[in-house]
Amino acid sequence: MTQPTPLMPHATASWLVDNTALTFEQISEFCGLHILEVQAMADDLTSAKYTGRDPLRSGELTTAEIEKGQNDAGYRLKMFKAPVTVGRTKGARYTPVSKRQDKPDGIAWILRNHAEVSDAQISKLIGTTRTTIAAIRDRSHWNISNITAKDPVTLGLCSQRELDAMVAKAAKRAGHEADEGDATLRLGNDREALIEELRAEREAQTKAANQAAQEAEAAAWLAAKRAAEAEERR
Repeated sequence: MTQPTPLMPHATASWLVDNTALTFEQISEFCGLHILEVQAMADDLTSAKYTGRDPLRSGELTTAEIEKGQNDAGYRLKMFKAPVTVGRTKGARYTPVSKRQDKPDGIAWILRNHAEVSDAQISKLIGTTRTTIAAIRDRSHWNISNITAKDPVTLGLCSQRELDAMVAKAAKRAGHEADEGDATLRLGNDREALIEELRAEREAQTKAANQAAQEAEAAAWLAAKRAAEAEERR
C-alpha cells in the first residue's frame, strides 16, 4: 500500500532540506516529489519560494524517525500520523478570486440566452447568490453599466458539459410543466363536456316524461269522451 504524503509536500520538503541531514532521495520519497524538485529547492533554483512546514509539529514525523533516516541513508521514512483531508462542505460553487469579477457577465449571458433556467440553477453553476441574479435581471446591480453578457464557459466559470446539462434539465422541466398544464386543461374540458352531456340527457328524459304524461292524459280524456258518447247513444 502506498504511503500517504504530507498535507503540504513542497513546504514539508523545504523544511526537511533546511533543517535535517536527510538525503534528497529520502525527502523526495517521503513527500512524494521527484528528486530533482528537492534538489532544486536545496539549490534555491525553484521559481516558487515555499515557506517550510514543520512535520514534527504537525505530527507527520517524529524526531526519532528523522534520526533513523539521518543515520542510515537507505532508510525509508515512515509517516507517524497521516494528515486528515478536509472536504468542502456543501455550499456555493467555489470560483477563483481572479475570475470572480467575471461572474456578473456570465450571469447576464445566461439570463439573456436561457430564460428557462432557474435562479437556483444559475446560483449553483456560477457560485453566486439569488440577490445578485435578481439585481442583474432588473438592472439594479451597482455595476450594471459595466456588465457585458459573456459565455460563462469562455470566462472559465464552468465547463461546457455543466452548462449543457443545466440547460437540458431546465428545458425538460419546462416541457414537463407545459405537459401538466395541457393535461389539466384537457381534464377541465372533458369534465365540462361530461356535465353538458349529462345535462342534455336529463333534459331529454324530462322532456320525454312530460310528453308521455301529456299523451297519457290525452288518451284518458279521449277514452272518457268516447265512453260518454256511447252512454248517450243508449
